[in-house]
Amino acid sequence: MSLIVQKFGGSSVSDAAAIHRAAARVANSRRQGHDVVVVVSAMGDTTDELLDLAAAVTDTPSARELDMLLTAGERISMSLLAMALQREGVGALSLTGMQAGLRTTATFGAARITQVDPTRLRATLDAGEIPIVAGFQGWTDAEETTTLGRGGSDTTAVALAAALEADVCEIYSDVDGMFTADPRVVPTARRIPWLRYDDALELSAHGAKILHLRAVEFARRHGVPLHVRSSFSDKPGTWVTTSRDHVPTDHLTPQEAQMEDPLIEGVAHTHDQAMLTIVNVPDVPGRAAQIFAVLSGEVSVIDMLGQTHTARENGLIDFSFALPAADAQRAREVLLTQQEALGFTDVSVTETVGKVSVSGHGVRSNPEVPARLLKALADQGITVHMFTTSESRISVVVEAPQVEASVQAIHTAFELDSDEGEAVVYGGTGR
Repeated sequence: MSLIVQKFGGSSVSDAAAIHRAAARVANSRRQGHDVVVVVSAMGDTTDELLDLAAAVTDTPSARELDMLLTAGERISMSLLAMALQREGVGALSLTGMQAGLRTTATFGAARITQVDPTRLRATLDAGEIPIVAGFQGWTDAEETTTLGRGGSDTTAVALAAALEADVCEIYSDVDGMFTADPRVVPTARRIPWLRYDDALELSAHGAKILHLRAVEFARRHGVPLHVRSSFSDKPGTWVTTSRDHVPTDHLTPQEAQMEDPLIEGVAHTHDQAMLTIVNVPDVPGRAAQIFAVLSGEVSVIDMLGQTHTARENGLIDFSFALPAADAQRAREVLLTQQEALGFTDVSVTETVGKVSVSGHGVRSNPEVPARLLKALADQGITVHMFTTSESRISVVVEAPQVEASVQAIHTAFELDSDEGEAVVYGGTGR
């Protein structure tokens, strides 16, 4: 008998029919002889609807009360799924994050898991029942309710799988696995049968929405095999593990089992980007370090850097970088408080940009990759504003209206298109 943790995303429990479908899948796993622990997200767009309600009540909701509000969505899902399983004749018990033993830091809205006590989960399993755990939430040492950030139910599932030493953590969404691009943007995207943790991390970090970044990090750290698949079909999905040898043989075709690692694994994108430019910065040693010291703690990610000599004879540069759009105005405001000390003349923010990334192996050491990428964009008349490379990734910043065309052009340029027909997004959200 194996132990499986199954996580169902919002589109997989979006209404009564979807909940019954999820319950049937869970019950079938149980009837096959497996122990099962289930983690659920809020139904459909419930989290967004709750955020809209909060915004209608106040412009400045407290972080604590917002977390209390948002955790209600997962509580609804867990109870309804438990009821559906009981109707199937399968014992089930719904549990909040606190009841499931998830301890977190006290950072409301972006808490991190510090400890998992699986005692109650094990007792529930020993009693012959299936624990149905509310994802996305935990509690602090001070017994406050917290949330893990958007997509945090994936992290809940992986954390429970690690604590229980589960054989696999299955992530159910409304697509048939991870693809070489978002199938909503590239219908000819190809399903990826297997990924290393590092490859999944790169894709998740730069726009692929199927797996939460912290969930992949957690899985890699604890060696939890991930199986990403659809709750709407029985297709084999995508395995994320340390080695292809860890993938069940019946989940790979003979060709996939013998396939060499591709040069490019996939193309990811995000519209949630802005470009910030600090104008006329004195080009002196240590000034960049001073700028980042000001930004420390104010922004979540700075992904690309660039500088242009706009007045070389005067020793001035324009210093630019890309960052999440949600951080852009705050970054501008904090920089302006230090304008006199840093000596620049202005800070501009461009919010009408997006980021497109390709992930693969030996990207930086293969000049063909940037050459092919840039030619694909140039052939479509797409201007690249910023560019960065690493050993396994190339990212570009382009105008927001050109993001999807950029993804399509790059996907075709690297011969990633499938010849097996269009990919299916069953629920319409990609999660």
